[in-house]
Amino acid sequence: MHRKAWIEVKTRTRQKWTERAMLLTALATCHCGPRHCVVQRNLLLSYRPIIGVLAQENRSEDEFAQGSSYIAASYIKYLEGAGARVAPIRMGLKDKEYVRLFYSINGLLLPGGDIDLRTSNSNRVARIFYRLALKANNTKDYFPIWGICQGFQQLSFFTANKYLLTQTNTKGVALPLNFTQEAQSSRLFQSLPSDVMQCLAKENITSNFHNYSLSMQNYTENPKLRMFYRILSTNIDEGVEFISTMEGYRYPFYALQWHPEKCPYEWVDKPGMVHTTSATRTCFYTASFFVSEAMKNSHRFSCPKEEEKALIYNYPPFFTSMDAIFIQNYYFD
Repeated sequence: MHRKAWIEVKTRTRQKWTERAMLLTALATCHCGPRHCVVQRNLLLSYRPIIGVLAQENRSEDEFAQGSSYIAASYIKYLEGAGARVAPIRMGLKDKEYVRLFYSINGLLLPGGDIDLRTSNSNRVARIFYRLALKANNTKDYFPIWGICQGFQQLSFFTANKYLLTQTNTKGVALPLNFTQEAQSSRLFQSLPSDVMQCLAKENITSNFHNYSLSMQNYTENPKLRMFYRILSTNIDEGVEFISTMEGYRYPFYALQWHPEKCPYEWVDKPGMVHTTSATRTCFYTASFFVSEAMKNSHRFSCPKEEEKALIYNYPPFFTSMDAIFIQNYYFD
């Protein structure tokens, strides 16, 4: 080989190994505090994602409550079944502790529930994480948020900075999805198997347990929402078209007004509960999609001991009742 060509090959090889060494060094030294090291998501995926799940104030009708706040176990199982671990986001921490936790986890799930979006403490905490996620994604620090039911409503509330929900008769009903033209090319649904997509479009397999919805009219009339989210599916209740699925244009924020997690993990015998094969496949697809999004984030805890202390494994799930809307709950003081 000509000496000049040999030098060029050697230089390229040295650059290749230098870049790889820099990447490994970044991962090894990154403690992901507020001034964290960002590793480009197209270079490496993390196959040990930890997703934060927001706790919320106990429901007044919960006679089994063992603390002041809870997380339904079905949300934990939903994520664990897709290959993630969970860190509960408890109430009562200082703001700086929430910031530290944000830079330690790889994504956030906002679950369903029954809180006041304008006054509850859990909504205040959710807003902290929402703002941190906006800031992170603006600096190419990929951080996904997944909102289910109430979590959908929180995302719309935070983005619009305004309460825009409309009352609908959708408490305990299973519906098909009316997909929009953008659904096929969306991040969320573009890899969904065609037969499952057909089932979602034709069968009553999405569980709805909400009294309020974001109407298409309110979405259309609000420029903040319209510019932030693309609509992937809608439903109609008594003439009111409401949004059932949406995702951020620029941000990895996903909102489902329906409950994919209930199918395999909740067994109360009430209208709206579905346990068909297609509903189960939808549950596992959506969970796997969100966990794969969290794998693109490089946050990490400062040490194994701190990580272990933060995980849901430190708390026991409590069996409530086969007649309860949540068969198992995690409770926190």
